Amino acid sequence: MSRHEFSKGLIEPGLASPLDFAVTQRDRETMGMVRAAIDRRDVVLAFQPIVQATRPDRPAFYEGLIRLLDETGRIIPAKDFIETVENTEMGRQIDCLALEMGLIALSEDPSLRLSINMSARSIGYPAWMKALNKGLAIDETAAERLILEITESSAMAVPELVTVFMQDLQARGVSFALDDFGAGYTSFRYLREFYFDIIKIDGQFIKGIADSADNQVLTQALVTIARQFDMFTVAECVENARDAEFLMGMGIDCMQGYYFGAPTIMPPWKTPPARKMRA
Repeated sequence: MSRHEFSKGLIEPGLASPLDFAVTQRDRETMGMVRAAIDRRDVVLAFQPIVQATRPDRPAFYEGLIRLLDETGRIIPAKDFIETVENTEMGRQIDCLALEMGLIALSEDPSLRLSINMSARSIGYPAWMKALNKGLAIDETAAERLILEITESSAMAVPELVTVFMQDLQARGVSFALDDFGAGYTSFRYLREFYFDIIKIDGQFIKGIADSADNQVLTQALVTIARQFDMFTVAECVENARDAEFLMGMGIDCMQGYYFGAPTIMPPWKTPPARKMRA
């Protein structure tokens, strides 16, 4: 093949570039890893505390974060696979497994309040609703201690469906949190109609807030919006004392981040601090 022919082939429509090929191969490998983990049910929850701003030593609730175990036993965080499988059947299965494990944790400890992530794409998914109804039937107090977290991008994909779904479950006692608030997807018209109980402010506005005038203004605006709609506020990704102190002064309700505790697959309310395992 001549140099001209080779160069032409690289840009010919329909032919994948080396980068495209690498991305496709990576996604294929990720899909295979996720499928194998689901088939083995090698999934766990890692728990991270969300603390009260006025009492940072006291968790208001915990977030249950899905983790997969690969064939070597290595713990794989959601950020390494969730975008690849979000729009697939495996994404729905992961939501089901996370919910099942969360409801089990709630049934084992009547004092626990726990948030579990879900995609709006799982609304109406029969297996997910079956898992929810089964868990709530086993423990009649679970509904009022369960918080379902939905990301902005997911909620805005089907806003009308999310609104009806939330109203039905809120009537049963379940609370809802809008995850990654401020990431750029929410129409304020829909925010008014959603009636989320909790707003979790995206970490891009929280990291380094003590030294960033821009982040201070933006976060204050998001807090003001949340208060207008009577929504509880949580600052994500709080990683140091200066940021935590600034957020306390701003009047944030709760904080979450490595400064207060890393996710751990050993329930922190059961395990002495010295023995916590991080994931």
